[in-house]
Amino acid sequence: MKPRGATEIQHELLEKYVSKDLLNKFQICTSIPGKVPLDPSKINILWQKNSWDQPNLQSFFRDKSRHHEYDWYVFNSHWNFEKFRYFFQLPEDKCMVIKNGASHFPKRKIYKQGEPIKIIHHCTPWRGLNVLLLAMQIIKNPNITLDVYSSNEVYGKEFAEKANKDTEPLFDQAKKLPNVNYIGYKPNEYILEHMTDYDLFVYPSIFEETFCASALEALASGLHVITTNFGALPETCAEWPVYVNYTKNLELLAGSVAGAIDICAQYLHTDTIQNHLDEQQKYYKNFYSWSKKAMEWESFLKGALRVKQ
Repeated sequence: MKPRGATEIQHELLEKYVSKDLLNKFQICTSIPGKVPLDPSKINILWQKNSWDQPNLQSFFRDKSRHHEYDWYVFNSHWNFEKFRYFFQLPEDKCMVIKNGASHFPKRKIYKQGEPIKIIHHCTPWRGLNVLLLAMQIIKNPNITLDVYSSNEVYGKEFAEKANKDTEPLFDQAKKLPNVNYIGYKPNEYILEHMTDYDLFVYPSIFEETFCASALEALASGLHVITTNFGALPETCAEWPVYVNYTKNLELLAGSVAGAIDICAQYLHTDTIQNHLDEQQKYYKNFYSWSKKAMEWESFLKGALRVKQ
């Protein structure tokens, strides 16, 4: 099984929505310099989604003499661009921000008072699953359950075999909790198809996300989102979620997340929250649909061609 996380999926969508004739004039490498060889006959772009502090980026980016190797650097968030600009003095005139897009905007689920409340969590396990499982042991509302799709398989079989040794205890804990269902890996298409089975997406991130495609998918599907104000999450999620202040004290963080879940459950049925979720879904369809992102990409690529000429 090959890796198929957000980076790979966004690249697939780029190729689906943007003119092939236009894309053929470019060599686009995602995240890791040199992963795709430079092509001197084309305009070379590094589509950077990884965080600035990743070990496999340091040798390239800390060597300023190599920055010219790519004609352009495209970042998935302003937060991510600012980190690379600050830490590596990447030239601003070679940089562009085009955020990730969403392709799935289903008719959202309308929650009715008294119904069971279902939470989905489909992020990689080391980014906050431990906090969420602790929060599920603290919540007071017995009407709430959590389905966990978290796994390492999204990064490929080889990675999963190594990472599972560290995360299996976490998965075992999820399987033992009475209000948690551990489902494990499912393809992204399955997740999107079943997103509207859920009411909340809860992601107590302890990882500095450079964007967070999982949050975007939940927001675009009309779920109520609870997350931390860490990394690029406030940029991606804007004013739509309930934010919990990030802290390295994970027990304190879990307590805050549990409180947020209970409060959201209490008010989820109200017209105020339901109207909020309607407007949220409209917002993400207007600004993050891939039809919109394709226009941004095509505008940028055509401009890059004019500069090259």
